[in-house]
Amino acid sequence: MAKNKTTIVLLILFGFCFISLFFVLVALLVKPDVSFGNRVAVIELEGVIEDSRDIVRQFKKYRDDTSVRAIVLRIDSPGGGVAPSQEIYEAVRKTRAAGKPVVASMGSVAASGGYYVACPADTIVANPGTITGSIGVIIQYPKIDKMLDKIGIEFITIKSGNFKDILSPFRDTTKSESRYLHDFIMNAYDQFVGAVSSERNMDIEKVKSCADGRVYTGVQAKEIGLIDLLGTYEDAIELAGKLGGIEGQPKTIREKKKQPGLFELMFEEDALSGLRKQAGIPIIKTYPAVYYQYGF
Repeated sequence: MAKNKTTIVLLILFGFCFISLFFVLVALLVKPDVSFGNRVAVIELEGVIEDSRDIVRQFKKYRDDTSVRAIVLRIDSPGGGVAPSQEIYEAVRKTRAAGKPVVASMGSVAASGGYYVACPADTIVANPGTITGSIGVIIQYPKIDKMLDKIGIEFITIKSGNFKDILSPFRDTTKSESRYLHDFIMNAYDQFVGAVSSERNMDIEKVKSCADGRVYTGVQAKEIGLIDLLGTYEDAIELAGKLGGIEGQPKTIREKKKQPGLFELMFEEDALSGLRKQAGIPIIKTYPAVYYQYGF
């Protein structure tokens, strides 16, 4: 008899839990915003832009998430590689074009590529003292031929064309190479200027007048039209909520930063690069590259 009573009690509890879960699921399907809607997603872009994949993935994820009404791109970056900056720029542009508002929130630094990725946002918000601007392109490489001469080392190069070993650290750059590199840099520069002109609705000559590599404070950037509003991160969240049609204070969500495990610390290059960046240790490039970057 006691065993039967226990069975009945367990069945009742199971039935109650099942019915409760059923009504919760129905409520979510009928009105998904009851518990999980009305959210603003925060995507954080920090440090030098070297790889766009994680940021692009987050934009796609939140763009397809119907419970996310708007996105805040929090930028604390001096910029970085041209191609990854352009890929993040496209992710922002596609998200805005899909009808999901994007607000760019600038932290301490959002310069060069850090400014480039903010351009397609619906609204750019910066603090008065934010370092931004630095619209331009740079390429740098070491030159060690004089040091090698002192120790008696000479490099012999056999190449298929005149420009194949351009930017070699073992010799001087020729005049024709300098002209070629200048044209190359200016092509990437024109892409940057064109993007700012298009997204900020500014005359291209006006953009060029302030696109000589100089940086601006948030106040100065607002005066020349590079940003829209002066405000804090919290102001950007509130604005994103309003653009997304959220009443009251919006809930925010963001991905947790993955901490590298022992295996990654020992063997994964990306994890080691991340640790070096967090520790403020510069990463030495083994190859020349073109950058939308402020501060070398």
